[in-house]
Amino acid sequence: MIREHYDVIVVGGGPAGTMAAREAAQNGVSVLLLEKDRDLGIPVRCAEGVGCKSLHQFIEPDPRWIAHTLRHVKLVAPNGQEAKIHTEEVGYILNRRLFDQELGRKAAQAGATLLTQAYVFGLKKRDSQVTGVKVKLSDREIDIDSRLVIGADGVESRVGRWAGMRTWFAPKDFETCYQVLLGGLDLDSDYVTCYFGQQVAPGGYAWVFPKGPDIANVGIGLNAALTNGLSAKQWLDRFVEKQFPQAAVLACVAGGVPCAKPFKQIHGPGFLLAGDAAAHSNPLTGGGIINAMSAGKLAGEIAGECQRTGDWSEKALAGYTHRWEERFGDEQRRYYRLKEAVSRLTDQVFNQAADILNRLPDDKRTLQSVIRTTLAHHPKLLLDIARSFL
Repeated sequence: MIREHYDVIVVGGGPAGTMAAREAAQNGVSVLLLEKDRDLGIPVRCAEGVGCKSLHQFIEPDPRWIAHTLRHVKLVAPNGQEAKIHTEEVGYILNRRLFDQELGRKAAQAGATLLTQAYVFGLKKRDSQVTGVKVKLSDREIDIDSRLVIGADGVESRVGRWAGMRTWFAPKDFETCYQVLLGGLDLDSDYVTCYFGQQVAPGGYAWVFPKGPDIANVGIGLNAALTNGLSAKQWLDRFVEKQFPQAAVLACVAGGVPCAKPFKQIHGPGFLLAGDAAAHSNPLTGGGIINAMSAGKLAGEIAGECQRTGDWSEKALAGYTHRWEERFGDEQRRYYRLKEAVSRLTDQVFNQAADILNRLPDDKRTLQSVIRTTLAHHPKLLLDIARSFL
């Protein structure tokens, strides 16, 4: 039974939304989560990779939703030279459908109400104050009131725009992506492999994320300003034809990733934004799962504080922007500057970097040495590099 009023309405059932719902409910807040699709976790618009240590902050890993465990990284230069990278970090390739549903289950266990096939088509407002949402269900349209709306509705977020925020991105700050699930592969499933070069993925990279010995997520992310008139699918088709000509395409998905500076403000009167809706993904790699979960948890904590104090004012909600900035703002800006520098590197520099890395002993081929090698001719970034990676 859907009520007419909740303390918090969360729009979007991805990692940011489910974490926000779970944290808020655990703090005694009445929560309704609305997801427009039929199931949480579908469609999967993600390479599904995440670090084990980072994930442990939020949830105990479960073999049911871990498709594969990875321990190594391999970078491929434009000339085909491979550089294997040493890392202590264990990585997981998730089954996002099961993972997202588990996050939703935990939110429900905490007391949140979850509703799928619930299409939010507008916000309720009183002057500039957001006071609820307008929802289209399978059989009717209804208005639901709230003290707070958390927009966790992804890169195409409408909650922010409806609330009056500028949430669109310049082409250079947006990666257009296409991914296929390939079967029938012959690959070393211990490695995540990333390919670079202007003839592979201008302004971005192509990836191979194994989900087993003969199956992998293979995708591409391109700087939207450098696609040369070709779609991400066309770029990926060309890559797959060259690297995996005999593979079978089992599934495909398209999407976009913001690779932008953090927004100066991610709150307003009656609303917060979290995850891709707030440009929370890593500007350098495009990775967004952990950042989304961090943002959702923080949004839920703020909702809990508002509930305890009885203060849901914009001033109280400003703590969300301030805390995100304190915890992640400088880091995101450093990654953004690194992304800008990397996007200007030539194929020759990537080739030289791979050659230099391969001269190093195996245990010295770290991510730190990758950054030092490829960006050494950007002296102003050295301090940022040290802070980010050392």
